[in-house]
This record gives sequence, C-alpha cells and structure tokens, in this order.
Amino acid sequence: MTPAPFPEFLPEVEKALVAQLGGEAPPRDTLLTAARHLCLGGGKRARPLLVRIFGEALGVDPRQLVVPATAAELIHAASLLHDDVVDSGMFRRGKPTVNSRWGNTVAVMSGDLLLSGALLELARHAPFLVESALAVIAEMTRAAILEVEVRGRLDLPLETLEQIATGKTGSLFGWCGVAAALVKGDRDAAAAFDAFGRRLGVAFQMADDIRDITGADEGKSPHADLQSRSPSLAILLAVKREPRLRARIQEAWGYGALTPEKARELGTAILCSGAIEEAIERMEAAIEASVSALGPYAQSETGAALVGWARQIARGIALQGAA
Repeated sequence: MTPAPFPEFLPEVEKALVAQLGGEAPPRDTLLTAARHLCLGGGKRARPLLVRIFGEALGVDPRQLVVPATAAELIHAASLLHDDVVDSGMFRRGKPTVNSRWGNTVAVMSGDLLLSGALLELARHAPFLVESALAVIAEMTRAAILEVEVRGRLDLPLETLEQIATGKTGSLFGWCGVAAALVKGDRDAAAAFDAFGRRLGVAFQMADDIRDITGADEGKSPHADLQSRSPSLAILLAVKREPRLRARIQEAWGYGALTPEKARELGTAILCSGAIEEAIERMEAAIEASVSALGPYAQSETGAALVGWARQIARGIALQGAA
C-alpha cells in the first residue's frame, strides 16, 4: 500500500497547518517564521496518515479527523525542535535546523508554541482528546530526558532502549489511533490501536537507528548517534558482537565531540560487524509484534491496508530515507 491512500486528506491537514502558523500571509513573527521553517518544509506526514487510516477502519467521517491529525503533526514537530536543541542538530529534512539558524532559545520557544497551538485546537474542537494528548506529551518528555541520561552507556540494556523508543515515538503513534477511536467513541479500538502504534513506533525508531549508520537519510547528517554519544540499537548490537569496537567507541566518546572522519571510521566498523542485519531482523520482529497487537482489526480490509502501510513505511525509513 502506498503511503498516501487518501489523497484528499493530507491537503486538508496542510491547510490546517498553514492556518495554525499564521495563514498564507503570516505576520512578521520570529517564532512563527521558525515554526513554519520546520513544519511546512517537508516530511511525509506519517502521523496524520495514521489518524486517517485508523479512522477509516472505524468508518469515521474524515472531516472529524483533520483536527487530531493536525495536532499529531504539531506535537511531532515540537518534539523535533526540542530534540535538535538537545542533540545540537544542524540539518533536518535537508535544511538547517531552527536552532542552527535562529538559536536554541527560538527553537525551544517555537516548539512550545506548536504544543500550545495543538492543545488549543483540540480544546476548541475535540476537548475529549486533550487529556490523552497531554499524557502523551508528558510521556514523550520523560523518554527524551531518559535518552539524555543514558548517553555514553554502551552497557545499556536493550529493554531500556525500547522504553525510550516507546515513549518518544510509539506513544504518539498510539495516540493517532486513540484519537481516531475516541472520535468514534470506541474504547476497545482505542486500546488495540494504541498497542499497535506503540509497537510500530519502536520499529520506526529501530529504522531510524539503522539509517543513521547507513547514511540512507540524505536530509540529516550521518552518524548523529555516534556524534551525540547516543547508544542506538545498531551501536549496542555492534559492540556486543565486537569487544574491540566497544573499546574504540568508548575511547572516542571519552574525548567528547567526534570529528566527521572518526565518526565515519566507527560507522564503517559498525556496518562491517553485522549489526545492521541483526537490527533489521529486530525491526521486522517489532513490525510483526505491532500486527499481533492490532488483533481482530488486522483482518478487515482497512486493517490489512494499515498493516501493509506500516510495513512499507518502516522498511522504507530503514533502507531508503526519511519519513
């Protein structure tokens, strides 16, 4: 299944994003300008598409899904703005990050602006979704600080890495399903969709870890995990396979920032270790776990399409580039 099964829906989300960010002729506003730089500058809108596909599985009127779909994208964009500050990211989606262009203060406050905008729209048009959205934002925040706290740890248990991925990525994926189900008033579907999304988010994070080493994402600087001393899945699997590589990475991290040349050297060693192949196997297993969590909803025509979309997008991220 292609990642745009409902071609009429995403343009409505784009219109809503533009309206949220000042309209077609936005005022001169530093925070809006910075937010538009990220939000209106690309991305495949995976989260709005998830809302739409979940809604289709339940027969929800698409017009009722535009607000939660837009909110999901705004929450995601806010997390990217904050992440780039934490990681000192320089490029995203093929462009300079907001923090590299306007500074950390503008990036953080732009992210806050997006979060408040998302919650205000939900409060106005779908107040029954506000509590769950706030819970997801809190979970994403806790996962983000845990990710910072474990930096430099090559002995990190894979279970902790999965906990971070679930919080940072899976919780919002799950909320896309929860939102669609609550619009319908179907709490059983909300639980199943949440479980599906959370496991799918873990697969997406694994895919992101893979592409960081393979350089498949042309929109971001390669080896960002090595540069930021983040123990990604690929790195942890590689050092488990190669004790000498563990010592090399630990030594490199002990000196602080890596040069691009050193990062490339270590990235090549990770590729040669067989860790990427194992990471792909684990990603595939995570995708299938998400399918199992979907339960009976996977048997419907729309559910099968959702499963196909999830498999295609996750694999595309890992092997081809950004989503």
